[in-house]
Amino acid sequence: MTKTIINTSMAPAPIGPYNQAVLHGNTLYISGQVCIDPATGQLKNKDIQEEAHQVMHNLRAILTEAGMTFENVVKTTIFITDMNRFSDINEVYGKYFEANFPARETVQVSALPKFVNIEISMIAIK
Repeated sequence: MTKTIINTSMAPAPIGPYNQAVLHGNTLYISGQVCIDPATGQLKNKDIQEEAHQVMHNLRAILTEAGMTFENVVKTTIFITDMNRFSDINEVYGKYFEANFPARETVQVSALPKFVNIEISMIAIK
């Protein structure tokens, strides 16, 4: 099995023993991203929409590094700590896709790394 590790300084460095993404054949598996600003290393979470935008910016940076865009995304998983915030997150999330929405599930969890409110992972195909 041949796999290519994808890492970019335009997205936050992993906070554990994993890579930002792994490319296997034409399939890109992106690790869950949170609202860390890669330029400062600080959380961008003054409100839920800022947090969601930063997560999507981080995902876009990884897609770009792999030569892809949101158009290549076929599957996402969204982890949130409060399902009552789903519509606010969904509003931001939807702006990054041009009506070419991927398959998705959204799961409420009790906690996320760094105690953020949102984490999103993706699978994309070239």
